[in-house]
Amino acid sequence: MALIGILIIIVGFALKFNTIAVVIVSGIVTGLIADMSISEILKTLGETFVQKREMSLFLLTLPVIGLCERYGFKEKAIMLIKKVKGLSTGKLISGYLFIRQVSASMGIRLSGHPQFVRPLINPMAQGAATLNYDKIDEEDEDLIKATSAAADNYGNFFGQNVFLANSGVLLIAGTLETLGYNVDTLQIAKASIPVALIAFALGFIQNYLLDKKLSRKYKK
Repeated sequence: MALIGILIIIVGFALKFNTIAVVIVSGIVTGLIADMSISEILKTLGETFVQKREMSLFLLTLPVIGLCERYGFKEKAIMLIKKVKGLSTGKLISGYLFIRQVSASMGIRLSGHPQFVRPLINPMAQGAATLNYDKIDEEDEDLIKATSAAADNYGNFFGQNVFLANSGVLLIAGTLETLGYNVDTLQIAKASIPVALIAFALGFIQNYLLDKKLSRKYKK
């Protein structure tokens, strides 16, 4: 019976009921089954919302992204890119990969896909392709989206381990210590540098090949 809340969520989502209403009903039913009073249930829901309020910041980015796209952010990106001669889609994504990796290696977060790639990097990469080739098909639009997202993943994943105070580095050091290996975070960070450089080189090659592919397909 204690798992009935999960069942309510599954059924509610399957029937496409209001998401917030489904979650709240699930929480209330679970609380009642656990012999909690209504006041205790509401207090728990309220405290949980306050403690996890940073999640609302993520939700706020969604309408902002929609507004940017609705009112011509891509067109504005094209106007900006026109001022930079010789800038291609691959070069732009490689530039972002470099910035993302360097910032991650210094412990600086750029928020990632929802707040950075989707509203900024991808429209600029799409704009560069449109500027150079007038129009590209849906398949290559998706390819550019994927490559922009991949650059963020490469930069963050391989760059962050160069920062010795990163949580991933601390986890590696702690795990190795429990296995009997005496290492510190500085050693792990140093060992991560060549891996980060190789990742950047492979990402750069991938972006270069993207430019070559677009050039062959849409050559004027």
